[in-house]
Amino acid sequence: MLPPFEIAARHRPVSLVTATDVFPLRAPFGAVEAGISGAGSAELALDGADGTRLAVRLEDGRASLRVRIGGAEQALHSRRYGRVRAPATRLALTLTGSQLAVLTHERGAWVARGRIDLREIGGPDTRDPAWLAGLRPDASGAVDDVRAGSFGQLGLRDIRLVSHADGSPYRVAGGDGTDVLFTATSAGPGFFDTAHTSVWSLCATGGISWRSDLFFERPDRPGVYGDHATHLVRDGERWLVATSTWSDFPARKADRVPGSLGVTLATSTDDLTRGQHVLATRRLELPTDGASVGVWDPHLVRPDGPGGGWLVGYVSARRFFDFHPLVAAGPSLDHLALRGAATDRRATEGTTLLRVGADWRVLASDGRDNRRAVRGRFPVFDTALREVGTLAAPYPTNIPWPTVVPPDPGMPGDRWRLVTFDGTRYAGRLAGYGTHGDVLIMRQAPAT
Repeated sequence: MLPPFEIAARHRPVSLVTATDVFPLRAPFGAVEAGISGAGSAELALDGADGTRLAVRLEDGRASLRVRIGGAEQALHSRRYGRVRAPATRLALTLTGSQLAVLTHERGAWVARGRIDLREIGGPDTRDPAWLAGLRPDASGAVDDVRAGSFGQLGLRDIRLVSHADGSPYRVAGGDGTDVLFTATSAGPGFFDTAHTSVWSLCATGGISWRSDLFFERPDRPGVYGDHATHLVRDGERWLVATSTWSDFPARKADRVPGSLGVTLATSTDDLTRGQHVLATRRLELPTDGASVGVWDPHLVRPDGPGGGWLVGYVSARRFFDFHPLVAAGPSLDHLALRGAATDRRATEGTTLLRVGADWRVLASDGRDNRRAVRGRFPVFDTALREVGTLAAPYPTNIPWPTVVPPDPGMPGDRWRLVTFDGTRYAGRLAGYGTHGDVLIMRQAPAT
């Protein structure tokens, strides 16, 4: 079985602006931030070619949103969160999906001070590539050190190892030997619709760094989406990208439509591990064990190499949110049949296929909403989803995925690692649940 693990490092790579050479934007994920240089008002904006102006302002200690649509301007502020409680050193505007937010940097951290869904006020279709192409940043008033570009992240979750199709880690040359890569959900200042997929490297000494962002086109509707909970797979000379369609999943329960949440698949021969990419997708049909309102968390493996069949791990929900892990198998990704389902779970996700010696195992994460016997732990299953053990590792808050990194055979003395996340939030109460979490690096515990 796998060795025990202990926490070795913790990271929180907060960055509102990740890349500054991305205008025009290719996806609705952009940011403008600046230092506060004086006592007067400060304003940052994204101006559209159609006359739309999306702006944020800091004036007399209050942060607000200023939105001009069709020649009419609306001033919007939060009565509860808009007043800045400590001297702000920086001001920021973020556009994440259809959400416009204003943040201030206070006491060493960003705080969300106002947010609006532009769809609720008759705003533009922010996912329209033509509209995005016309956006330009602007800054005025008491500001300096202006930075504008693509939106980065307030936290990371849904961490998944980038792998070859046979399940082995995809490794690249790094400063300390070889790095492994992982995908993550880059959290925005709100619910799931403010997040997107990013690619990161993990070096041998435990540091992490951003490498790329991935965005998606849907097969059934126009526009560019920040879908996330993604597995990036190197299959010969191409990449396979399996992702979950979380980008327009509504925060309000009444707005959730059964069947709207699923998994898509993209292919590309570009280097997806650097830069920014928009990928066309198709629906990946995944079998379920009965009535299902949605599937997510895909993980793809071809155990027997080129020409062999596939195993796919994922999650299915009986209702929002009552979900459990499944595994399907088939000769191709278009011909899959259900192999197993852990139907006794109701809050288990992060389904991950891992070769351990000569055997394939399925790892998952039992959230604390499960029954007591299977709560707050990392179960280990066979590929028919029969439990055969548990992973001996600290179980952080939320539902952390068990992303295990096997030792590098090219590095003598390398040991097992586990990369996961927790539910730590950031940017204050307005930003809320969707901002989690910290990245936790665990290492194989020493023998006792």
